Amino acid sequence: MPRRISRRHGALCDRSLNSPQCSPAPRVSRERVGIVIEPARVGAEQEVLRRIPDVDVLIGALNAADYLADVGLATALFLAVRLPQPILLEGEPGVGKTEAAKALAQVLDTPLYRLQCYEGIDAGEALYEWNYPRQLLGIRLAESRNVDLAEQELFGEEYLLRRPLLKAIEHPGPRPAVLLLDEIDRADSEFEAFTFELLGEASVTIPELGTVQAAHPPIVILTSNRTRELHDALTRRCLYHWIDYPGAERIAEIVRRRVPQSAGRIALDAASAVTRLRSLDLAKPPGIAEAIDWVSALTVLGVERLDEETVDQTWGSVLKNRDDLELAAARGSAWLVGKRG
Repeated sequence: MPRRISRRHGALCDRSLNSPQCSPAPRVSRERVGIVIEPARVGAEQEVLRRIPDVDVLIGALNAADYLADVGLATALFLAVRLPQPILLEGEPGVGKTEAAKALAQVLDTPLYRLQCYEGIDAGEALYEWNYPRQLLGIRLAESRNVDLAEQELFGEEYLLRRPLLKAIEHPGPRPAVLLLDEIDRADSEFEAFTFELLGEASVTIPELGTVQAAHPPIVILTSNRTRELHDALTRRCLYHWIDYPGAERIAEIVRRRVPQSAGRIALDAASAVTRLRSLDLAKPPGIAEAIDWVSALTVLGVERLDEETVDQTWGSVLKNRDDLELAAARGSAWLVGKRG
């Protein structure tokens, strides 16, 4: 069973035992120690400007990273980088919100720190945790040597386990890191409030250490599938862009890049079929990822054109819900491949 340490009346307690054992910390100093990060080095903005001087260059760079962005999305990302300001990307699942952050990090040749949000996520998983086993070991060693431990020794940076938010804040440059808060709508409203300091001031506060101010404020990209409304205080701090589901031609181009073995018209056939499926009242409409999966399967099978028999054999590559399968089957594979009946 993992050890857990908590404070109780000025002591650190090991709660992993049947009877909690607490180790007093004699002559504790409670002076807060702030983390000071050197100011951003001169030239960081010029380094970003050199890589993406304008929107057209960004479109080309994203294209080279195998991400097809229209001018609206590219402009929004360009402003997020150059202002800089957090950006909220919304859209249906599977339209490429997460991939946009990955591609932008690739274009800037900078780390991507991704935090996958979910209901119940807290600061310990997003920002930092204390290395409790190491702290407890330090207490035991101090006791065996009959020496005192100051609180700032026990809660120093060497005991800090850094999570994605803190890693992005502390990134040394020369270009800012990309911080992806993926599916922020799945997190609780309390976690939204926790992010306000980061979004508004590019800083985070650790009670035992103080405020950590970013030398190179990260490029923060939040994504949402609109499973719930986000708080106004969060959206006010962000730029906003809605990503529409692309048309069949663009889906086909994306698929060809991800499945280079696909030849002939199979990518466009599959993209057109996926677009037709999305017109049905499906519980889980297929997205770009399903189109890629489908074409990958069709390529392995040696299929060059989509026909009714192939559709009947490969439904499971594109639809992942039983009710959706029944609904699509009732509509007919002939309809799906574009035949009139």
